Amino acid sequence: MKLFSLILLITCSYFSLTAQQLKPGVTINQVNKYYVSNKQPLRPSAFIKLPVTCFKPKGYLLKFLQLQRDGLMGNLDKISAWLAKNDNAWLTKDGKGKWGWEEVPYWLKGYAHIGYLLQDQGMISEAKFWIEAVLNNQRTDGDFGPIVLRNGKRDLWTNMPMLWCIQSYYEYSNDPRVLTFMGNYFKWQHALPDSMFLEDYWENSRGGDNMYSVYWLYNRTGEPWLLDFATKIDRNTANWRQKDNLPNWHNVNIVQSYREPATYYQQTNNAADLEATYNDFKLVRAIYGQVPGGLFGSDENARKGYDDPRQAVETCGMVEQMTSDQFLLQITGDPMWADNCEDIAFNTFPAAFMPDYRSLRYLTAPNMVVSDSKNHAPGIANEGPFLMMNPFSSRCCQHNHGAGWPYFVDNSWMATPDNGLVAQLYTAGDVTAKAGDGTEVTLQTETHYPFEDVIDITVKTPHAVSFPLYLRIPAWCTKASITVNGKPIATKTTAGTYVQLPGNWKNGDKIKLTLPMQLKLRQWEKNKNSVSVNYGPLTFSLLIKEDYKRRDSKETAIWDSRWQENADVTAWPSYEIFPASTWNYGLQVDANNLTKSFTIKKKPWPKGDDPFTNANAPIELIATGKQIPNWTIDQFGLCGVLPQSPVAVEGGPVKLTLVPMGGARLRISAFPVVK
Repeated sequence: MKLFSLILLITCSYFSLTAQQLKPGVTINQVNKYYVSNKQPLRPSAFIKLPVTCFKPKGYLLKFLQLQRDGLMGNLDKISAWLAKNDNAWLTKDGKGKWGWEEVPYWLKGYAHIGYLLQDQGMISEAKFWIEAVLNNQRTDGDFGPIVLRNGKRDLWTNMPMLWCIQSYYEYSNDPRVLTFMGNYFKWQHALPDSMFLEDYWENSRGGDNMYSVYWLYNRTGEPWLLDFATKIDRNTANWRQKDNLPNWHNVNIVQSYREPATYYQQTNNAADLEATYNDFKLVRAIYGQVPGGLFGSDENARKGYDDPRQAVETCGMVEQMTSDQFLLQITGDPMWADNCEDIAFNTFPAAFMPDYRSLRYLTAPNMVVSDSKNHAPGIANEGPFLMMNPFSSRCCQHNHGAGWPYFVDNSWMATPDNGLVAQLYTAGDVTAKAGDGTEVTLQTETHYPFEDVIDITVKTPHAVSFPLYLRIPAWCTKASITVNGKPIATKTTAGTYVQLPGNWKNGDKIKLTLPMQLKLRQWEKNKNSVSVNYGPLTFSLLIKEDYKRRDSKETAIWDSRWQENADVTAWPSYEIFPASTWNYGLQVDANNLTKSFTIKKKPWPKGDDPFTNANAPIELIATGKQIPNWTIDQFGLCGVLPQSPVAVEGGPVKLTLVPMGGARLRISAFPVVK
């Protein structure tokens, strides 16, 4: 077995191990010849990110990117006051202006990436306007961006996402100014005394984002002082290495910042750093994450005693957890991170938006039977209309939501240290990359995954070429099979691992990966013995008829919302969603024979290529349940806390329809069990 295959085998089983149990001295001793990965003395990269220019999305993800371009993300620069070009601190040399904090880079990192993936020259040109301003307005000392002071100290958080925008632009353009710009900025930061560095709440929590950019530059320039600077960042970042606690319980801080120890692990080679990231991931889910959908219930800030599936997560939190999963794939090689990323992408993220992507809500929960403009505090940890589908509200998520889908596309394939390619997140589309001896190959993927179980990959190459090709076998799939040109591959396929295919490829070779889906019941013992139902990677929710009420966006916006004076608010309406059918059902299940409890109903693929709505879903489950009369909307206007299962209720059983959780804007996804 090749050394790289051995590493994959070890890292695949990591999640069941502690860092101390990893075999010492086993390293990847190869470096990809064509794509930038970690330079020594950093730990070798398990996987290597490909440039954004390698990808051509198809299928539902192409549809979503187009909807975002034509919807809120593509028009936010004409709507949001924070993106107004007049008096904007991102466009001035001195960093002064009325508008200027995280909103511009939050928006730009998604907006520009969508433009690159769609090859939309209008979006690319608009993105470059902002990037040119940032590059050209760097100050002589190396600092850049808005001058925001907190207690007399420079707030550095807002520059962290802008660095990501600059890095993405470099992938697209190879503009050499980027490397000089980043080097000068890091020298300025490195010269700051510790007492003036990463002191404010946001930047202190999220120092790992700064570190990520430092390693990105080091891998391109090799300047040793950058590693000293990374150590300074770690020293001044919040302590995400606590065994039974987190520095704070803000949901976005958690999902964005817990990866910092693992990021620094690349430099320290200290297994305790890597273990700290895994521990943080498990800790928050052990306390607040006994729910389906890949995340946890914190609303904005997690609170003791508020752990029911009606507690929600910010849309920003969804984007940042998916991003962390993608980074950790590169660092660890552990496919568990891809499983979690898909869980969120398929079951949680799409429901945060109206189907046309022209508005979104701040908070989305696994059990959510109303989405309105009321103040639901203290039932949720926010005071205001935080469940409303409003294009102007929740300025962080309003600007940051656009990065979710393009980053998902951008990490669907990665390069490997042995000059191969690995399929990580299965989606329709083409990836074109150098492999083997440097030949540029295209792998064309056709699939309706996660709604269907077949992934077809066609190799396009100008001549025969040898390179390793790896396919991820999801942890939920126990009977995967692979054929090449119609012939079965004898290689064993194990759930939660990677399979390496034979390395000799010619033009037109066809690979078929079949991931048979099975029904699975997940029991959440810590959450009243509730259950959720999966079919393959999809979690299912009760079909609740959704009654949409159009509202005035200004009247239903959160207090800190701001829009440009000339914005046509009538063109960007808000919506409340109310249940138009009964929702308070428990399920009757035979845990030992799920085929008795659920019937799988397949439907045609939607003509519009959008499977994430109740009407368009190409698969449903037919179940049996009983109504639970005492489970009602509570005094806070929220779905009541789950009753303890099993629940004894009167009344006869009724047939229920379950739909994919990701397309259900109103949903019951964690069910009581009825006798």
